Amino acid sequence: MVAKEFIDRLKEVYPQDRILEQEPMKKHTTFKIGGPADVFVIPETTEELLFACKCAKEMNVPYFILGNGSNLLVGDKGMDGLVIQVYKNMNQITVNGDEITAGAGCLLSSIAKEAWKEELEGFEFAGGIPGTFGGAITMNAGAYGGEIVQVLKEVTVLTKELEIKKIPAQELELGYRTSNILKEEYVVLEGVIKLKPGKAYEIKSKMDEYSMARRTKQPLEFPSAGSTFKRPEGYFAGKLIQDTNLRGYQVGGARVSDKHCGFVVNQNKATAMDVLRLIEDVQEKVNEKFGVMLEPEVKRVGKF
Repeated sequence: MVAKEFIDRLKEVYPQDRILEQEPMKKHTTFKIGGPADVFVIPETTEELLFACKCAKEMNVPYFILGNGSNLLVGDKGMDGLVIQVYKNMNQITVNGDEITAGAGCLLSSIAKEAWKEELEGFEFAGGIPGTFGGAITMNAGAYGGEIVQVLKEVTVLTKELEIKKIPAQELELGYRTSNILKEEYVVLEGVIKLKPGKAYEIKSKMDEYSMARRTKQPLEFPSAGSTFKRPEGYFAGKLIQDTNLRGYQVGGARVSDKHCGFVVNQNKATAMDVLRLIEDVQEKVNEKFGVMLEPEVKRVGKF
């Protein structure tokens, strides 16, 4: 539990309706899973975000930066300390020529639509990824042959010393679903992508094509955290799971999707432990059959 003094300190800047105590994390994750966070705040400005981080550091309260809760599995016993949600209240988008600057809380779909409207191509791949720009930069999100690294120019971050600085994309060590942002304990505030002039109808056509592929091939009808496993070198995780005869494999309310074996879905009020045990079972069985240890792409946080 967090001390009352910490809550009182937050109230110096945050109105009561943006300080939530014992807030269920299942309300803020695409998996619809997760126990309560001790304290949950929703900043509307960089100054408010900085204040929350500063208070937490000064009072030795652990804090976690949350976007829209995709690619995340939160433990059933919740999260200690402070959760800071950088989402819809920090989602500004500005366009300058062939560059788009977007706040960390912007949904990738919103940026893709803005690029289409401005006839800028190169971001179509991200239009259906269910995440925020900050999270996508942190994990170098990608789909359909595109990745954030291909278009990212620079990022503005809050450092662990609580300084704001701009970092060129080439200094972020962006690789397959990785960067140095977590290692350096950066908090992404905004980023700049550089695109190319294109034709609106071609951009829209490609976005529609990707959208159709997602609807037909991915289990969007159930809560999930997206692709559950990283792609192992030389293989496809979903194919390995399918060939291990694990399509539809279930633990409690968690299930390997019948539509796409690379997804674990919340079929029926799954707990975090259901998902965790299912992931471990899949890893063990795939490794037994193919000698490949699948690595989860979904980030695990909180108390299990």
